[in-house]
Amino acid sequence: MKKIIFFLVFCSCVLALSAQHQLVKIWSTDTILKVPESVLFDGKNKVLYVTNIDGIQPWGKDGKGSVGKVGLDGQIIAVDWVSGLNAPKGMGLYKNKLYVADLTELVVIDVLKGIIIDRIQVEGSQGLNDVSVNEKGIVYVSDSRSRRVYEVKEKKATVLLDSTKLKGPNGVLMHKKNLYVLDAGSMYRMEKDGSLTKLAEGMDGGTDGIENVRGNDYLVSTWSGVVYYVNADGTKQVLLDGREQKVNSADIGYDAAKRIVYIPTFWKNSVVAYQLK
Repeated sequence: MKKIIFFLVFCSCVLALSAQHQLVKIWSTDTILKVPESVLFDGKNKVLYVTNIDGIQPWGKDGKGSVGKVGLDGQIIAVDWVSGLNAPKGMGLYKNKLYVADLTELVVIDVLKGIIIDRIQVEGSQGLNDVSVNEKGIVYVSDSRSRRVYEVKEKKATVLLDSTKLKGPNGVLMHKKNLYVLDAGSMYRMEKDGSLTKLAEGMDGGTDGIENVRGNDYLVSTWSGVVYYVNADGTKQVLLDGREQKVNSADIGYDAAKRIVYIPTFWKNSVVAYQLK
C-alpha cells in the first residue's frame, strides 16, 4: 500500500510540474493594427502602447510607422495615436516620456500630450530594436543590425556591448540594476566587468521580448511565435507555440500585478492578452 501511495504522490508531483504554468486567453483586439511589433503596459495611465511598423519592410524608412493606444479591455483607442515614425519597435517609459526605438534614433513621446517632443540620434546604429529604462531614466537599447547594446544617458549614447560578444541582440531588460539581453536563442546577464553570463539557451533563434515574472523567473517571446517561461535555474517551458498557425509573438508587454501578458501578433495585426497561471 505504501508503494502505491508513493507512486500516486510521485505521479501527482510530475503532473503538477509539467503543468506548472500556462497562458489562458482573455481577449484579442480587432485586426486593424498595422504590423504591431511591441506592446508596453502603462499601469499609471491604464493603457497599452503598441508600435505599428505598417508595411512589408520591417526596417523600411518610409515615414509610415506609428504608435497606437489600446485599452486594458482590448478596445483600440487609436491605431495611429502618434504618427511620423518609420519602423518603430521596442519601447520604454519614464515619467510620462515614452522612448521608442526607430531605426537609428530614439523617438521621445509625451504620453500626456500625445506628441513627439524629441528625437535622439544614436550614432553608429543601424537597426535599433528593444528598449528598457532604469529608475534613473537611463535608456538601454539594442541594435540587432550592428550587433550592439547602447546606454543612452542625457541624450548621449555609449556602446555597452558589441559584435565581439553578440550575434544579433534583440530583447533587453534592466531589472534590479542588472541588464538582461536576448541574443540568438539565449538569455544573458551583463556583469559589472562587461562580460556576459548565459542564463538560458536553446530557445528559438528569434528571441524577441523579455519580462520579469517574479524573483529570477522570466517570460521570453520569440518572433516565430513561441513564448517561454524561463525558470531561475535556466530550465524553460513552452507556454505558447504559434508556429504551425503562423501567428507571431513579437515584443511582449506584461502587467506584473495582474500577471497578464500582452502579445503583438505582427502580421496578424492584433494584440492578444493572456492570463499567466
